[in-house]
Amino acid sequence: MSHERLQMIPVVKSLPAEGSSADKFRARKPSQAEAEAAIRTLILWAGDDPSREGLVDTPRRVAEAFREYFKGYGEDPSEILDRVFEEVEGYQDMILVRDIPFHSHCEHHMAPFFGKAHIGYYPAKGVVGLSKLARIVDLYARRLQTQETMTAQIATAIEETLEPRGIAVLIEAEHMCMTMRGVQKQGSTTLTTQYRGLFRDDPAEQVRFFTMVKSPGL
Repeated sequence: MSHERLQMIPVVKSLPAEGSSADKFRARKPSQAEAEAAIRTLILWAGDDPSREGLVDTPRRVAEAFREYFKGYGEDPSEILDRVFEEVEGYQDMILVRDIPFHSHCEHHMAPFFGKAHIGYYPAKGVVGLSKLARIVDLYARRLQTQETMTAQIATAIEETLEPRGIAVLIEAEHMCMTMRGVQKQGSTTLTTQYRGLFRDDPAEQVRFFTMVKSPGL
């Protein structure tokens, strides 16, 4: 590949650092062509030729894949949790949805991490459809994330909508930035928790939640 050819590949200018609100970033979101140009630059930087047959369509495919990986930026948690069922026949015990699979991307290296989320809560004003909890996990997973932040975001979204007497979130995940690079420790798992209300105030409730999550056959 000639030096002239390298010079013809457009380079995307970096976004300004100031004004980091989501609205401002959406207002100046790069075009599809700019995103593809950035991917071509990365392919060049990695040491390959983006114009060869196997890579010529890769920038378009990667841009489309990124749109799917990070679609959570375009979703609103309040819309997912907008319908609360108040008639639950006096049910006051814990509701637990466990083993919710997810995949996300680390905001530090943009490497994947994946695992399962477990959500338990004590209803107060009502309950939501069980699938809505899985969708909330997916919404926050499909953003550049840290596992710690994602755990807190899920708890906050449910807390603000349902106002439950207590909520517990446990996430366990394997991080490719730890297994594919750096220390390269295969099979390492990270657990994060977030307790609100009854779960935060009563350690026995934390034990009950964790036991129910980990007990086989429940």
